Amino acid sequence: MTTPEFLIVGRVRKAHGIHGELVVEPITDGPDAIFAPGRRVLAGTHTGELPAHPRELHVSTVRPMGDGFLVKFDEVPDRTAADTWRGRYLLLPSAEVPPPDEHEIYVHDLLGMRVVLASGEPVGDVEEVYELPQGLALDIRRARGTVMVPFDDRVVTAVDREARLITIDPPAGLLD
Repeated sequence: MTTPEFLIVGRVRKAHGIHGELVVEPITDGPDAIFAPGRRVLAGTHTGELPAHPRELHVSTVRPMGDGFLVKFDEVPDRTAADTWRGRYLLLPSAEVPPPDEHEIYVHDLLGMRVVLASGEPVGDVEEVYELPQGLALDIRRARGTVMVPFDDRVVTAVDREARLITIDPPAGLLD
């Protein structure tokens, strides 16, 4: 699978305060490096694509807030402007994002991977990946339709990036 031109590194949850700060949920393992003063991100779509007229945002200030950050971008002057950014995705060119470590994988790389049980029995192929409040979920295409499986340590026992294979140990009834 080829690496896309742009990778999603964050999502704007909502505006915060009256000075144009945004609550940003990082979607990266290196958020401190990406959401740092002076850094640039691009506004994009949930599929990691840029709109016809892409907008650059430059980080002015950043501070931790819960599981994310409060980010002030130079291009977002006030609350009114900040409100228009709710739900938008933040991207970086893939060349600017460090490659994943040995035991990591990009979310986009999960698409099309084969899924098997620990016994080796085929389950299906990853058709879609959803980011839900409780974490990532894989939509797996099976002969009788699709089934959604959580992408977490309780279910996913192994991911082989080179073989493009995910091994799962689902709880009883999950695949029914």
